[in-house]
Amino acid sequence: MNFNEYPDREFLFLSLANKIASELGDFLRREGRASLCVPGGTTPGPIFDTLSGVDLDWGNVTVFLNDERWVPEDSARSNTRLLKERLLTGRAAAANYVPLYAPTETPEESLDALAEGLEPHLPISVLLLGMGTDMHTASLFPGADRLEEGLSDKAPLLLPMRADGAGEPRITLSARPLKQAMSSHLLITGLEKREALERAAKLSPLEAPVRAFLNETVVHWAE
Repeated sequence: MNFNEYPDREFLFLSLANKIASELGDFLRREGRASLCVPGGTTPGPIFDTLSGVDLDWGNVTVFLNDERWVPEDSARSNTRLLKERLLTGRAAAANYVPLYAPTETPEESLDALAEGLEPHLPISVLLLGMGTDMHTASLFPGADRLEEGLSDKAPLLLPMRADGAGEPRITLSARPLKQAMSSHLLITGLEKREALERAAKLSPLEAPVRAFLNETVVHWAE
């Protein structure tokens, strides 16, 4: 595990935003396009705020989420809503956004169409993951109904996921496309999450799903 500790959160957020922007710029120069896969929740918000103003060829960047709660975009629980408010604005409004939600009753009904939309943008150029204190990442929760399938190297691109700690049903990228990302970062803040990460390093991915990514991921932490 490559672990980077920062003196404070402000420095962490700014440094990681600059790192992600630099990596996206490198992919754009080499390949003419890039993809950025990001978490929901409030923690990465300051990173999104900075990235949204960066001078990149955003028209050739595709942005999508690690996972999404199966709620409409106008819900306060929607990751899509947060992304559109804080990342896909300013200069980054020109990016191509690929959704992980459709207005059907269950994720299963839209799974194939959503996966078809993501497939052309793989492998992920730059991946940013988050982690909960329960050691979940994306919507790969300990005890989730399809966790073992989601961690398999033969998993489909997307899976519906339900878990006691998840609240509503979720849709998530499986571990397979996440682990194939060209560059991978994990953002955590606070002592509780650092302690959870240290526990995860000693557990199996079924017990601590984030463990599946620690060998390939640069961890960024500030108290």
